[in-house]
Amino acid sequence: MSSQGSDLVCQIDNVQGMVDALTAVRWKRQQDAVLEVSEHGIVLIVEESRCLQAKVYLQRELFIQYEFSARGRPRFGLSLGLFVDCLNTFSVPGRSNIIEIRYPGPDMQLLLKSVDSMDACIYAEIRTRIPETISLDYYFEPAGSTPLSFTVKVTGSSPLGTLEGSLDRSLQGSVDIVDVHSAALKEAIDDLEWPGSGVQIMVEPVPPSVTFRGDGHGDLQIDFMYYVNTDLLIAFQCDRKVSHRYKYKFLRATTSNIPSSVIRDNRGSKLSIGRGGILKVQHLVSVARSSTIQHIDSAGFQQPSRIAYIEFFVKPEEYEGTQNDS
Repeated sequence: MSSQGSDLVCQIDNVQGMVDALTAVRWKRQQDAVLEVSEHGIVLIVEESRCLQAKVYLQRELFIQYEFSARGRPRFGLSLGLFVDCLNTFSVPGRSNIIEIRYPGPDMQLLLKSVDSMDACIYAEIRTRIPETISLDYYFEPAGSTPLSFTVKVTGSSPLGTLEGSLDRSLQGSVDIVDVHSAALKEAIDDLEWPGSGVQIMVEPVPPSVTFRGDGHGDLQIDFMYYVNTDLLIAFQCDRKVSHRYKYKFLRATTSNIPSSVIRDNRGSKLSIGRGGILKVQHLVSVARSSTIQHIDSAGFQQPSRIAYIEFFVKPEEYEGTQNDS
């Protein structure tokens, strides 16, 4: 395939890492997504009921080749499930696989091709479409008069403290910050399923704690006390009591498909609450090669360029901007 006429030609050497990152935002079987490509990388966006949005940031540094020649930022829609299933056909357990991703093809397809196999070449075409709606911009504004910023930290193999760029800037001004181990967060939200209704999240500075309370068929309350559970609640920042209620199905989507690699590596998940009660949940997924040839710095940490950033935005049930969303 000639690169002439293509806006994007890139290669990645860890297909499974990309599959893990995209699967994290696949909360139902039939799901559409929008891809936006630019000189900085690829962003995949999925939404539901205009109350839940998820984004996967694949920065250009995690690709071994990245050539972008378009003007502006081309956007196109596709089936998320089909995209993940196609990528899975290129993934072989126990070895690294290099694939080439190209857009657009002769008929505006997304083209995938294996490039490192001497025996056979796998080739796939995914039909794209013009997005029917424009993705919402979830402006994550401070809820108070004093903007706050923070540096993320984690106890796993990848330091969240290196999170930089647009993600860091979008987080400035959040007033309620909680870093919790991903496994503990997932387990807590899974346990809240049986009440069968909404979940109230309360964050208060004295005593510094986070409470998840579910009600419906029954009542269940899960408390994370900062000074008691420092092994689970990694970091905490809050200057006043805040309480908001969220639909369980939207809250569960933020953790239901966390890749096993995130839990195995003991990485953290970050929760932030901004103006209007919008909840932001963030995860990091490694896209480093499974072989010994990895981007490792002098301190033994995996470089942030080999990390896919995933963030969810959830509107609370009482969100003022919601107008009869179904």
